[in-house]
Amino acid sequence: MNFFSAVASAISQGPPLPYTIGDRVDVEQSIWTLHNGTKKEDGSNCSIFSFDIAANKSRLPLAKNALRKLRTLRHPGVIKVLDTVETDTHLYIATERLVPLRWHVRRKSLNPETIKWGLHSIARTLKFINDEAASIHGSVRVGSVYTSESGEWKLGGFELLSNIKDDEAVIYTHGSLVPEAARYAPPELARDGWGAIKKSPHSAVDSFGLGCLIFEAFNGDFTSSDRAGQTKNIPPSMHASYKRLVNANPKARLSIAHFLDQGSRAGGFFDSPLIKLTDGLDNLGVKSETEREMFLENLDQMMSEDFPEDFFKMKVLPELLKSVEYGGGGPKALGIVMKITGQLSKDDFEAKVMPAIIRLFSNPDRAIRVCLLDNLQHLIDRLPQKAVNDKIFPQIVTGFSDAAPIVREQTVKSVLVFVTKLSDRTINGELLRHLAKTANDDQPGLRTNTTICLGKIAKNLGSSTRAKVLIAAFTRSLRDPFNHARNAALMALAATNEHFTTEDIATRIMPAVCPLLVDKEKLVRDQAATTMEVYMQRIRKAAASMPDTALPPNNTDVAGAPRMSTPQPSEGSSWAGWAISSFTNKLSSAAGEMQTNGTASGGSTPRQATSPVPDARKPTSSASSLHRQALKSPPPASSHTAPTQASSADAFFEDTGANDADAWGEMDDEDNYFDASTQPATARPTSSSSSKATPATATPLDDGAEPDFAGWLAAQAQKKSGTKKPLPRGLTKSSASTSTTTKKSAVAKPVSKPVVPKKIDMKPKDTGEDDGGWGDGW
Repeated sequence: MNFFSAVASAISQGPPLPYTIGDRVDVEQSIWTLHNGTKKEDGSNCSIFSFDIAANKSRLPLAKNALRKLRTLRHPGVIKVLDTVETDTHLYIATERLVPLRWHVRRKSLNPETIKWGLHSIARTLKFINDEAASIHGSVRVGSVYTSESGEWKLGGFELLSNIKDDEAVIYTHGSLVPEAARYAPPELARDGWGAIKKSPHSAVDSFGLGCLIFEAFNGDFTSSDRAGQTKNIPPSMHASYKRLVNANPKARLSIAHFLDQGSRAGGFFDSPLIKLTDGLDNLGVKSETEREMFLENLDQMMSEDFPEDFFKMKVLPELLKSVEYGGGGPKALGIVMKITGQLSKDDFEAKVMPAIIRLFSNPDRAIRVCLLDNLQHLIDRLPQKAVNDKIFPQIVTGFSDAAPIVREQTVKSVLVFVTKLSDRTINGELLRHLAKTANDDQPGLRTNTTICLGKIAKNLGSSTRAKVLIAAFTRSLRDPFNHARNAALMALAATNEHFTTEDIATRIMPAVCPLLVDKEKLVRDQAATTMEVYMQRIRKAAASMPDTALPPNNTDVAGAPRMSTPQPSEGSSWAGWAISSFTNKLSSAAGEMQTNGTASGGSTPRQATSPVPDARKPTSSASSLHRQALKSPPPASSHTAPTQASSADAFFEDTGANDADAWGEMDDEDNYFDASTQPATARPTSSSSSKATPATATPLDDGAEPDFAGWLAAQAQKKSGTKKPLPRGLTKSSASTSTTTKKSAVAKPVSKPVVPKKIDMKPKDTGEDDGGWGDGW
């Protein structure tokens, strides 16, 4: 029958074992068989010691003694018993998960500091057994020591544990039945038997066993008692005390209590940081604030040294978490907790640390909150999204409105860390509402950090509200009196340019950035120039892909529509050159074709409507109404030698200069503008007072933008008309033209009021879209 069949049979004959027995662990020098196991209730790890009664019937008293002593003896240095089960065929002891110390000794995986730390723990446990419990262990060796999941050394092997007052104790009657008892027996027992214990100090046996354990821990197997006292590989500071432990004379042996005292003195072999850490950790809850701060400072320094990682994970971490939550450990203890959590597996983190972290976020201590936010980057990858969104974020948002600026600032900075763990609804809802408040905070640094935060989380915002929120927030920051806030807004705009349309860039963003090109701070000016260049590249690229015109193609001229020839590169070197030559060409080509009824004297007789144009003159009918209106002035009556074309051009510019307010002021009235030249002459009233009006002067259109070039030109011509030097061709002013001007002024419309420059509204354009009102929040 194999072992597992025997176990199944044993369970069926006794109480059910609430544990699952797993792989067997090799154990030497023991009457027990060690197995890894798990607890059925919660699946936690454990170890199970199994004793087969049928196979080791003679050693049954030893097994029962060990089971009974482990039930009743409680000490941090003794293996922790979870449960015991006795059946007709087997004895079971379920304990915490253990690993035999011999495994580590054979692999030589223990450094001297760790060995001394473990020996200190075993020595303290033996002192408790000898002094407080008034008992003798009787079987101290490597095979009786195990390491827990935290790396701590735990004492087992209680088969011979006996009270010194019990004359019939198992140590006297069955001491020789323990495996390898002769090899580890002190000289007096090898010579006189186990009864010699009564003649010596009761701690003498355990002192000799501790000396054997010291030798094995540093050197390996203890092959015989002859090796006792050899100091190979043992630290020099321990030599004297070690030799006294294994003295051949039991009465001269150093007791374990004295051994501890010698080692714990200043500069002694037990005066090490790791041992001090263990002692301080056990009493952390009762330390004063000053002592606790000193202990935590030393602990923080030890994190970088070569200490057992398992000890920090399984022992230090739980104690520190309890201290932070209930013992006043404060942010210093929490900072060490954060360092240790980086070494935990995902399962260990979720089971041991995450519940405490969630509870700590609801802690009202500001120092704890700031510490949590500072270290959130080390935790966020291990925290499930549901836990962050549903449990942690509702606690974090209280920091946005905290009275302490440092809490508000750290909360804003932490957004970059946990935003990826939030749902879209939370980001575009509650988170943006809180960031809108911090963007208006009275602390300039916090406003700046909010702007930076928005720029970095732009990709996480909803596409429907992203542009509106960012433009509103950034353009407002561009007007911030704090120069670093303005600079941050410019940098954020440059970094998020892909989220904006070209229309938003041209109409809302670039107008807001332009004033910063002349900012008082060079830092802001330089960044504004960089940002403008980024957006100019976007605009150039968009403009290159646009059509040349949005008007539909039209191959035929519309009758009565004004027409101007398209300028060619060869027609003048400037825009004024080709514009004037265009009109001159039109006038010269139309010379001699128009009929007028005006007199040479330039009287006040009204002009009659012209007769319909014959078929032979149809080409002229396509000329613009503006040209026809200019050419209807009477021919000059003076004896000037200027050509007809020049006189016509002179009349055109004079007419334009005198009536520019007339012509451009009526452009708002579409019908009057396009029908002005086609009205019958009889429809225009004649006034004698109008004929006597003084020559009209040009009234420039002062719109705050460009000067009235035509009016200026007419004024210059009028000013120079009395000089001997002739005006340039086409600008000669004659009496006829003056009469023409007088005549036209008689029928001129009232001069329109000066155009008031239109105020430009620099506010963001209201699109009317309902995006949740986020733009208004900024």
